Amino acid sequence: MTNPAFEELVETFAFLDDWEDRYRHVIDMGRAMDPLEDALRVPATKVDGCASQVWLVPQIKDGIFTFRGESDAMIVRGLIAVLRTLYDDQPVAEVVKIDAPAALGRLGLNDHLSAQRSNGLRAMVERIRQTAAAAL
Repeated sequence: MTNPAFEELVETFAFLDDWEDRYRHVIDMGRAMDPLEDALRVPATKVDGCASQVWLVPQIKDGIFTFRGESDAMIVRGLIAVLRTLYDDQPVAEVVKIDAPAALGRLGLNDHLSAQRSNGLRAMVERIRQTAAAAL
């Protein structure tokens, strides 16, 4: 089971008629995120395995996982926003239990991303899972 914010995103995707509208929605989600400060765009926060440049900055406070992110590609920035709806404000112990491929599959992303984008998305999910697992 996922959180209410992700369930709302699933409903929004079901409502949108075609993939062009869905891509536009993902891009708009990315645009709505606050930009990541330059000081946080460092090798330690950079995600390897992404075709574009991606930085993720996780934070765990009182056992709750959140993260911020940035990318130089608009669609990837949107994918970061999608991951935030899946993982943000979750207990860190639950983050490692989330079946991201299944959840993202509910959005149909598996079928509509290029191989490079899919690899990058997997790399971001793996970074999130590793960070959460290290905090347990």
